[in-house]
Amino acid sequence: MAEAKWYVIHTYSGYENKVKTSIEQAIENRKLQDQILEVAVPLQEVVELKNGTRKSASKKMFPGYVLVNMIMNDDTWYVVRNTRGVTGFVGPGSKPVPLTEEEMLPLGINGKPEVVMDFEVGDNVTVVSGVWENTVGVIKAINEHKQTVTINVDMFGRETPVEISFTEIKKIDF
Repeated sequence: MAEAKWYVIHTYSGYENKVKTSIEQAIENRKLQDQILEVAVPLQEVVELKNGTRKSASKKMFPGYVLVNMIMNDDTWYVVRNTRGVTGFVGPGSKPVPLTEEEMLPLGINGKPEVVMDFEVGDNVTVVSGVWENTVGVIKAINEHKQTVTINVDMFGRETPVEISFTEIKKIDF
């Protein structure tokens, strides 16, 4: 059986949620749950300043586009392509092109699961893999969005900051 991949469909701007609902309804009506797995409208949290007041709001990352995780075949293509509000798949000509893993990561959809970290600035850690394996350092900064920490390592007799992934370090308990 073919593997499900993420495809981008173009919609009329402002119709993203209606298209998502319509595709989900078609999946249910045609019993395509095993072929069209997920329909998503990527959102991002934005803090707006209006009249000196901070407001948190969700905005569409890509107005006019919806992401669909599906197994591409004639049936699924037909259902998605003929949904009201859909203008077509993104890709050259009429051939839809799936997104790569690298393209999906920044969207937070179907990417690597977020690593829950129990580190704090000032913790002693050891690097367990990668270029800096077996290096010991102190956490100077944490970037939760990129899932990295910055540690100082001794290089050529100097303290040098190095950015390392959460998955490559282990906390040292003294």
